[in-house]
Amino acid sequence: MANLAEPIATFPQARIRSRVDGLPVEVFLIAQLGHGAGDRMFAEATARQRAHPHFIDELDEPSARLAGTDFDKGDATALYTFAVGPQGHPFHRHAGHRMFTAITGSAGALLRFSTASDAQIAANPRSFLDALHHIRLPPDSLFTVRFGDGAWHQFAAPHPGSRHPVFFALSCHTNELGGSLPDAERARVLSGEANLASLTELLPEPVRTLLAERPIDDDTIPTMTLAFDAAPGSHRQRLCAGVRGMLGRIRGAVSGWRSPSGFIAGRRARVVALPAPPPHSLLQGELTAFHHQDTFVLSVRGSGFLGLRASRVLGDVLDGFLQQRPAGVSALMTLRNVLVRPLRLRTSPLGCPVSSLLSPQRDQLFLDRFPVLAQRTDDGDRRSQVVLGADDRHLVFRSCVGVDIVADDRIDISLGTRVRCSNLFGHAYLALIDHVHREYVAPAMLRAAVEKAAEHSEVLIARDGLFA
Repeated sequence: MANLAEPIATFPQARIRSRVDGLPVEVFLIAQLGHGAGDRMFAEATARQRAHPHFIDELDEPSARLAGTDFDKGDATALYTFAVGPQGHPFHRHAGHRMFTAITGSAGALLRFSTASDAQIAANPRSFLDALHHIRLPPDSLFTVRFGDGAWHQFAAPHPGSRHPVFFALSCHTNELGGSLPDAERARVLSGEANLASLTELLPEPVRTLLAERPIDDDTIPTMTLAFDAAPGSHRQRLCAGVRGMLGRIRGAVSGWRSPSGFIAGRRARVVALPAPPPHSLLQGELTAFHHQDTFVLSVRGSGFLGLRASRVLGDVLDGFLQQRPAGVSALMTLRNVLVRPLRLRTSPLGCPVSSLLSPQRDQLFLDRFPVLAQRTDDGDRRSQVVLGADDRHLVFRSCVGVDIVADDRIDISLGTRVRCSNLFGHAYLALIDHVHREYVAPAMLRAAVEKAAEHSEVLIARDGLFA
């Protein structure tokens, strides 16, 4: 067999012509990965796939919809992952055009395609077998497949009894409404409820009966084999396949023992420290004699802030202080509470600048919910502020949280604090916490509160580039 192999300088390719003048089936071999990489990648990727909110496990083809359609904006595409394990999966087809990229397991893969039409199968079920072609792919390899609607296909292990997965794939549906979809499935697609299994059609009963009676004999099916480095069927190819299979089982098992991990990092808006509260801040009228002062501002940028109510945004931010407490700040507050409790100082699980949000006092409430010492919302509801604070044995503090809708594409959200010490211990305490308060506590609390507000605010969450 090795002497029949044709060397090629570019991507090895297999092409199967359609029996009904439709689009051909095209398979391109792209790259060879490291020994055992296919099984390892399969184990890690399928673990992540199982954790996805749109994961389903049907038809021996577990899958997840990563990105759906947006017909309102003219986008009919969808993006899926799917996996084929050692057992393979049943023959099936789809109404629309398909294109996917995948990585084979460490034993390779067998791709089966039949382009027989419905009319041909109805006239003679054997026409399905007459149009059947196979493509064999090497272990640990990256490949891509493209075929038109109506092409029957099945993906299987290259050898019976293989314990290696077949492949893991990323599939792009270029038109989720493509082909002759049944009315019920078209409605599912339009409502965003379709998935890979619902878009799949299994073989008609006459062909399934035929295959049950006469299982496919791979040796009798026209087959193309694609490979890198070593000619198919050569001693070198068999040796390489053996090594890859052994290493694949080891690397796949090791990957299966570990929990998958991933990280998302993004550019976040910078919290800016101001030298003094803005002239319009309510903090200007609080504690005219003070020993500490700071103000931090985070600017939210986007589009379409016209008509936004500052008081509504401020309510969401105050909720953010209560609901999303930075872990580091909470740990510092726990330590502080343990240390100052014997001194009979005020304690709170919430960061000090806004700790009075947990106060039981109801003399003055902002939005009928939040206990405050003072509040002001300017005409037009473009600027809204509240004053928080408490009097303790060693110091008195006042904080001002404000929302200022500066322009149609910018909102400034601020947190400012003033502190007046009542005794020597208060001065010592302030000196001890001043640096960590300015450099970490106040900026972290402000950022966390605004990000939490953005998750829940019907006004903010819809804006593009919220923290751009």
